[in-house]
Amino acid sequence: MKFTAREQYGLRVMVELARHHGGGPVPLSKIARTQGISQGYLEQVAAALRQAGLLSSWRGAAGGYALAREPQTITVGDVIRVLEGEIVPMTCVTDNQDCAVLCSHEGQCATRDVWLTVRRQLEKTLDNTSLADLARA
Repeated sequence: MKFTAREQYGLRVMVELARHHGGGPVPLSKIARTQGISQGYLEQVAAALRQAGLLSSWRGAAGGYALAREPQTITVGDVIRVLEGEIVPMTCVTDNQDCAVLCSHEGQCATRDVWLTVRRQLEKTLDNTSLADLARA
């Protein structure tokens, strides 16, 4: 499974903000420079994270973004789900679809159990890793 640029950049923004947590809002221009990411693209990612309640924003000269919650309460899984939705390695293991609807091999598929295990382990890892964990790394 390959994470998208949107997910990678979103996570980098969130970790950067976790490192500055408690120090007031951080301008996206500063994060863009520090991380080497287009500010325009970061604005789109930050807007999605703000709408989901993971970020707070302030306007003006002293404005910027900050985490809306404590870094230890926001997981990598939270960020990924906001930016991309379900965490699934294969479409046949989504929450909202029956395998038979998506795959003509349902009932005789030798690999579905592997993909379910991969999904569970990936979710477990992402949901047990907080921004605070990453900020300390």
